[in-house]
Amino acid sequence: MIANITGALVRALLVMVLIATPSLMLPGVSSDTTQIVALVALFAGALTFFEYVSTYPGLVEFRDAPPFNRMRFVSLFATVLLLSAIVRGQTDPSTLTNLIQTLGNHLGAAIDVPYSPVRLVVLMLPEDMSVQHLILVRTTAGIAYMISLLTLIFFVLVMRLLGWPNRMGKFNVWVNLPTFDPTTGGDVVDRLQRDARFNIALGFLLPFLVPAAVKAASVAFTPVTLESPQTLIWTMAAWAFLPASLFMRGIAMGRIASMIAEKRRRKQSQSQADLQPA
Repeated sequence: MIANITGALVRALLVMVLIATPSLMLPGVSSDTTQIVALVALFAGALTFFEYVSTYPGLVEFRDAPPFNRMRFVSLFATVLLLSAIVRGQTDPSTLTNLIQTLGNHLGAAIDVPYSPVRLVVLMLPEDMSVQHLILVRTTAGIAYMISLLTLIFFVLVMRLLGWPNRMGKFNVWVNLPTFDPTTGGDVVDRLQRDARFNIALGFLLPFLVPAAVKAASVAFTPVTLESPQTLIWTMAAWAFLPASLFMRGIAMGRIASMIAEKRRRKQSQSQADLQPA
């Protein structure tokens, strides 16, 4: 019980640090912004604490199937941290911020090819934006997109090499997939495979659809400029993290469907062997 409370408390504190990172790193943050960020961080920390301290499932998926959520958190935290360092370097440059910005600039330039997600992000900005701001957006987009790709590769390697989630103990569908009801909607394996394909397809299309939707909405509404530092950080982080998270969810659900189907085949083979005469 004490270990469970301690683990939930540590997770809550880490989530609060994640949300507060841009406000802590960026200079010139107003007191109103600081208060709003503190309120959001407290709410997210409390939600995380009660989610992990509870025995029953809540909203967080794959809660008892590490390192799924740990990888997602590390990916998002690394994205927010690096993007905050890049934006801070625009006003308070240092050796570290210059190094990160140079790396991000090279990544953004390498990924900025026709019809790529990074190119679409740059094209969704108004045409009268300065070249310096366009390069900054491309740099942050390149860093965020590369982190999401590395997260996906690492998750697939963990799943293949370590046998996730088989070697993590028994997998409880009710706890780890609280929004999935296995008792309705037909066969569980078919539903899991269908949901897996949907999540993978949405994760692949989302980096392309979001810039296109923003560009289309700018015709009727105020164009998105991403000139606010915190808006730039969180927009780029969400743009890269959400598709990667959907990809991981789809891959994980496909893995679970394969495990259930394999278990059914073993039971069927065992039943047939028991029915055969000695």
